[in-house]
This record gives sequence, C-alpha cells and structure tokens, in this order.
Amino acid sequence: MAIAAASWDPGQYLRFADQRLRPALDLLAQVPLEAPARVVDLGCGPGNTTTVLKQRFPQADLLGVDGSAAMLDKARSAAPDCRFAQGDFFTWVPDGPAPELIYSNAALHWVSDHQTLFPRLISLLPAGGVLAVQMPAMHDAPLRRLQIEVSKRGPWADLLRGADFARDILSPGEYYDLLRPLAASLDIWETIYLHVLNGEDAVVQWAAGSSLRPFLDRLPPEMQAEFRTAYAEALRPHYPRRADGATLLPFRRLFVLARR
Repeated sequence: MAIAAASWDPGQYLRFADQRLRPALDLLAQVPLEAPARVVDLGCGPGNTTTVLKQRFPQADLLGVDGSAAMLDKARSAAPDCRFAQGDFFTWVPDGPAPELIYSNAALHWVSDHQTLFPRLISLLPAGGVLAVQMPAMHDAPLRRLQIEVSKRGPWADLLRGADFARDILSPGEYYDLLRPLAASLDIWETIYLHVLNGEDAVVQWAAGSSLRPFLDRLPPEMQAEFRTAYAEALRPHYPRRADGATLLPFRRLFVLARR
C-alpha cells in the first residue's frame, strides 16, 4: 500500500489537528447509521478519527487499519478501547463478521486504481452497510503541483525521480458511474475549506505532515532543508501572508457516501 512508504511523523501531522479533523466530522455527520456493531476506520492514521468514531458509536467493535507502524503506535495510545491492525487497502479483509461501516478519512488518495478499490470495499459490507470516504482533491492546486515541479529541478532531481506522491483521484462523475450500480443509495459532494494557518511558511508546515513526506524521505537531511526552501519560495506567491500574519489555504475535498 503506497501510504506505508512514507515515514509518517504523527506529531507533524497533528500540528494542524483541528483543521484536519473538521472534514472527518462533516463526513461522519452524514453517516446514516444509528448503532452499527462493527466499524472500520480505514487509514486511521494517529487515531484522531478513531476516537471520534468511538464517541459516536460507543458500543461498536471498532478496528483501525493503517499501513504505518508509527501512526498505529500513536493511535493505540489515543484510542486504547479500540483495536488496530497494520494492513493494505487492497488486501485487508475483516477478521470476523462484515462491518456495517467502513469509514476512511484522507487516506485513499494515497493509492491508485480506485476503479478496483472502491467496488472491493463495498463488497466487504453487508446489505445496508455504508462506505464513507473523504479525500483531498488537490492534485491541481499549487500545494501539490509545485511539489512535483520542484522535485524535477535542482540537485535532488535524480533522488526524487519516481517519488511515491499522493495520487490524482477520479472526478465526481467517475465515482458516480463506478458506484451507482453497486449502491442502494449514493451521495457525492465537494467542499472547499479555507484553513487559516499561522507561522512562517505555514503551508509548507502543513504539507510536511502529509503530502510532502514521500519527497523528504528520499533526501539526506541537508538536502531536505534545501528542498523545503525551494518549495517554500515557489509557494509564497500562491499563498501570501495576510496583513495579520495568517496564511489562507483553500483546500478542496471530495466526499463519497455509498450504502450497499
């Protein structure tokens, strides 16, 4: 699973925990289940979404699945009353009865072949079960586009060739065409969040906890600093600091809610 390739830093990821959690809450608010017995948090990361799921469904057997051992260690501390397992999105299967809810927040964009993955996930649900997914839709935004552009120029170009960056996702219409024949009901929507970030080169700090990791991981420490500097310089015209010192990061996200 591509998401396991990066050496994820839970502390850096959680630096913007409140902003990262808001889409997860918005997705959960739309889940049309009252008391599912089994819930899976697929791509659970450091467990911040897992704890929210447990609060919503306190009686559920809740399993968090992730490809990163470091994230799972953090998740076990954050949600000690939940179970966790290291796994791959394409090969993971329930270890017992089928879950009524498979919930995935900001994880599935790290892997490709959604034409195979999404039908597979729905197939793991019982009738009436729900697949709830949120993914960044930022592949055309400067935040993501400039990571790839900067990686191709400079002394790090050879080291970063083929870096395992986050994937482009399908269009909303493509997800509709893919899932509608498999779902009793289907809801797809997009939301643009305007994150207000503080600090020097705040957008770089945001990216360093997620989409920038696969690039930094391939570089020696001294070259990491050079790459971050070049990336920051490329970003500044697109994300200028405001008069009050804040930086605004428009962030588009795609939501998919399918009931089998």
